[in-house]
Amino acid sequence: MQMVIILSLALLVLTAITIAGMAMDPQAYAPDYSAKKLDPSFIHLFGTDYLGRDMFFRTVKGLSTSILIGLLAATISSVISLILGILSAMAGGKVDKLVNWAVDLCMGMPHIVMLMLISFMMGRGIKGVIIGVAVTHWPNLTRVVRAEVMQIRSAQYVEASRKLGKNNWWIAKKHIIPHVFPQYIVGLILLFPHAILHEASITFLGYGLPMDMPAIGVILSEAMKHLATGMWWLAFFPGLALLMVVMMFDAIGENLKTIIDPYSAHE
Repeated sequence: MQMVIILSLALLVLTAITIAGMAMDPQAYAPDYSAKKLDPSFIHLFGTDYLGRDMFFRTVKGLSTSILIGLLAATISSVISLILGILSAMAGGKVDKLVNWAVDLCMGMPHIVMLMLISFMMGRGIKGVIIGVAVTHWPNLTRVVRAEVMQIRSAQYVEASRKLGKNNWWIAKKHIIPHVFPQYIVGLILLFPHAILHEASITFLGYGLPMDMPAIGVILSEAMKHLATGMWWLAFFPGLALLMVVMMFDAIGENLKTIIDPYSAHE
């Protein structure tokens, strides 16, 4: 019951942040030169920046942007993992070796460097970030899917389907995908925090979203230039908000994993 409550609250908060950011009037975080560099208060909960922009509304908008980009990138990456994991385990032979080689290659390269290079090659911006995150986050989930498929493909009912003349596509659709789908969903959710953090990281380093876009990486990058002036709130509140969102996604994934597979909690 406690897991369900935590899961529901985290989903509710994340959904509220995403919808609030999407529906927000740009005037809410527009520059106001009469309110520059104000400390946090009841009027401006997270203070204002050097242009007088309200940091609370800007942070909510930035989180919403990061969540949407993270969701899209993680979904694309998880679909790649599902296809490659099933293909590798079902085909075997050279296909399996090729997929495992690609997994080892991607996991052996510095993650952030690879992400920045792909984003830069794709022209940065939203497209570059999404493609960069999607292309670099599939290996771990591919291994999980492959292991699950390898385990089930020798099951008696799968062998019976083969003897009845069913082809690999029919077996994958009727037996393999339904079996791996719960683990796939958990893996997809656990990809979200990584996708959001890496989106913010490469944006902070200048290889992600454009600097005129209200995103957490942009906000933190700008904040670093003004910390020496005593404007600590510019980095503290957005950074804390990003950490909370990542922890909520992680809590959703872990609790969902425990609900789907109770024995995993004792591993």
